[in-house]
Amino acid sequence: MKIEIIFEDNHIIIVNKPNNVLIHNSYYARNIKDETLLDLLFTQFGIHFYPVHRLDRKTSGVLMLAKQKEDVSVFQDLFNTNQIQKTYLGIVRGFVDLAVLVNSPVKNPDTNVYKDAETFCEPIQTKLLDIPVVPYENSRYSLVKLTPSTGRMHQLRIHMNKISHPIVGDYKYGDRFHNRMFRDNFGCENLFLHANSLQFIHPITKKEHFINAQLPANWMLIFNKFDWII
Repeated sequence: MKIEIIFEDNHIIIVNKPNNVLIHNSYYARNIKDETLLDLLFTQFGIHFYPVHRLDRKTSGVLMLAKQKEDVSVFQDLFNTNQIQKTYLGIVRGFVDLAVLVNSPVKNPDTNVYKDAETFCEPIQTKLLDIPVVPYENSRYSLVKLTPSTGRMHQLRIHMNKISHPIVGDYKYGDRFHNRMFRDNFGCENLFLHANSLQFIHPITKKEHFINAQLPANWMLIFNKFDWII
């Protein structure tokens, strides 16, 4: 699998991470034996890269990595001090009619302590399908833009479930009936959460960057079926 490079300079690379690819091996994914993103990048370039932030295995999209280990903290500081704007796209159950700020705390899996978390959700498009999903005679979906101001583990997935609009393809926090509908009717079992963009001022070059990652192919399949254009 070749990884798409969206941006590169002397200090970082920014890639478009595919669905279902771990960034690196971890305790939480100890039973997954597939090649990680770092493995794939080493095969592709023959050198090591160092992740600056994280994405869930099932989330696709923009991911920043440093070329030198000593630069990781320089770029991590952008995330830790909210000097970088992250946006995500999600396909969720139901109609999201109005923008909403979700600020429910999220539990840290290491400490079991709840930490403050905040996500701004904005509706983009909706779709009503004549496909029954238990317990209804039809099914409704929304395309939403998600802007987190914190970076807790599984934050977006937890927050969307909290407001009764779980992300399609989320087998932990989602709705199994809608997940099954997407699998049976569209052949899609992936999580429909995509890290769409990063906007930041480079801490070394001082240049402003807006980095956007193309949507995976299965997203475009759904967009075509739903007549969505963005």
